[in-house]
Amino acid sequence: MAVTEETTLEIETPHGVARVHLHPVADARGSVILGHGAGGGVGAPDLVAATRAALARQIGVALVEQPYRVAGRRSPAPAHQLDAAWSAVVESLRGGALAGQRYVVGGRSSGARVACRTADVLAASGVLCLAFPLRPPRRAGSAAPTASRLPELDGVQVPTLVVQGENDRFGVPPDSHSRTVVLVRGDHSLRSDAKAITAAVEAWLPDVLG
Repeated sequence: MAVTEETTLEIETPHGVARVHLHPVADARGSVILGHGAGGGVGAPDLVAATRAALARQIGVALVEQPYRVAGRRSPAPAHQLDAAWSAVVESLRGGALAGQRYVVGGRSSGARVACRTADVLAASGVLCLAFPLRPPRRAGSAAPTASRLPELDGVQVPTLVVQGENDRFGVPPDSHSRTVVLVRGDHSLRSDAKAITAAVEAWLPDVLG
C-alpha cells in the first residue's frame, strides 16, 4: 500500500465552505467519505480508527468538516442544511479528486444520519455508521418516548455497517438483510476499543468496494 501525502480542500456548498481532509492511496480500490458528529470534529477516535482500517485495505479516505464547524460554530445546522452541504461536497469529490472511484459514505453519530439520508441520491456503494444515534434519551421531566431514527437506516438500499458501543445510551439498531451491526466495548463515544472498530471496518470494506 502506498499512502500519498494528505491534502486539504475547501469546497463551496449552499451553506458555506466545507473542508475536506483527503488521505489518498495510490491505485486505490475505492474511497470512504466520512462526516463528523454534531459537536465533534474529524479527529474523533472512531473516525481515526475507521481511517486506519480503510488505508490498510488500500482504500482512500475523505474526512468532511461541515460548514458550521469550519465557521467556528459548535451548534449543528438543521438537518436539511447538513444534507445539502454534504451532498455538494460528495458531488464535488466524485467529479474531481475521487473521479471514477466507487465509494462508501458514512460518519459518526449525526454524520451517519446524514450519510443514510443521502446515500441513495449520491449513488454510494455502501454506508458506514459509527455510533448511529438510534433513539435520543428522554428529556428530563418528560414521560413521552422519543422518536426512533430507525427509518433512516431502513431507507438505505445498499450494504450498511453499523459499529455501535454495547452501552450506547441511544440504543442499538437491529441487523437486517443488508445491514450488519457490530457491537464493541464502550458507549456512544466509541473511545474504548479502537482495535475492534478498525477490525470491523477493515473486514467489511473489501466486500463492498471489491
